[in-house]
Amino acid sequence: MVPPYIAHSPYVSLVTFRRDGTPAPTPVWGVPDGDELLVWTRSDSWKVKRLRRDARVTVTPCDARGRVAEGAEAAEGTGRLLEDRAGLARVRRAMARKYGWRFRIVDGGGALMRLGKRPHVGIAVKL
Repeated sequence: MVPPYIAHSPYVSLVTFRRDGTPAPTPVWGVPDGDELLVWTRSDSWKVKRLRRDARVTVTPCDARGRVAEGAEAAEGTGRLLEDRAGLARVRRAMARKYGWRFRIVDGGGALMRLGKRPHVGIAVKL
């Protein structure tokens, strides 16, 4: 189950790990869906490349710039990529529910600029 302090945060810091074990935090939108936290990102991002190698993640509430409040509680888990059509549809529905017009503009604008191709992938995080 996704803890409420993460589920209600507009942004979360998704930490993936480099080859040498160094944490690499990235602020992302996150939406609880069942017992997973769903994240939407570009398929060529470094976090996706790191997740393909190492599924360990840490999630902490943050602001849009990735600043984590002092004393904020982090949750550890594992991430898996949702690259199939059904997985991406699940993530898009969840994002549109939580973020509304902001998500629709970002998602629709990306499709227009790339002639209908959306170079995105979903990430399901099990905490």
